[in-house]
Amino acid sequence: MSRQIEGFLEMLAAERGAARNTLAAYAADLNDFGAHCAARGVAAHAADAAAVSDYLRRLNDTGLAARTAARRLSALRQFFRFLVREGARADDPTELQEGPKLPASLPKALSEAEVEALIDAAGKLPGHRGPLAVALLELLYSSGLRVSELVALHAGALRPGAPMVTVLGKGGKERLVPISDRARQAALLARPGPKPGAKPSRWLFPSRAAGGHITRQAVGLVLKDAALAAGIDPDRVSPHVLRHSFASHLLGRGADLRSLQILLGHADIATTQIYTKVLEDRLRTLVEQHHPLAKDSAA
Repeated sequence: MSRQIEGFLEMLAAERGAARNTLAAYAADLNDFGAHCAARGVAAHAADAAAVSDYLRRLNDTGLAARTAARRLSALRQFFRFLVREGARADDPTELQEGPKLPASLPKALSEAEVEALIDAAGKLPGHRGPLAVALLELLYSSGLRVSELVALHAGALRPGAPMVTVLGKGGKERLVPISDRARQAALLARPGPKPGAKPSRWLFPSRAAGGHITRQAVGLVLKDAALAAGIDPDRVSPHVLRHSFASHLLGRGADLRSLQILLGHADIATTQIYTKVLEDRLRTLVEQHHPLAKDSAA
């Protein structure tokens, strides 16, 4: 790995609070570009626009998914902008580079009935796993929390009489998230009492894992158990799917994109606009049901 790439990754960690997985993904993408450039006798940080175009063309020729290619171009853009800002080079070779055309995709949301079935089935899981599954489902679905935000909730996060909870999102940014009374009660019921003589855990969902709290992987496994109990394909159920379901169902019931952006913690409204298909469907149904000419044409 070149010192320029190392410097860029250090900046991401120090200034943006990038997570370890994010840094690893950037490192892999930039090292792949570096290998491409090295085979052509040029260092990655000194590559020109032709080298970038050649790299993207190679990705396309090898059949790489458009979204993966777009992510790699995004990594290159940020890398070269960092170099320009640091005075390491005078130009950005990605400035005029067009990204691959991405296919339209919709979040894989569950139906409202399926979510209710999940929660009902979760409550019937044996032992402590039942209350835990209900709490995780209620919190993820009623708030749209990322799983990383969920597992990092502190023991005192859900204070009585406080309808909002502060969560630490991507890039170390804090935001307030509303928590329903139903989800709050489920979480408090699922929290195990301290063992005699043991120091109370600082986490809402403590565990024996290295971090002291339940892991993202453990949350996923609990949700899979709930899905099996509900007769739903477990491959369709995950923390991310519940977050998408939260957003889709809110939009379907009248929420606007700007409010949804705040609730989800998206830095850019463009990220939230993936849900516009849900909004389009709702508006079309609204017109079909209430516009007089639409009624006449249907007849």
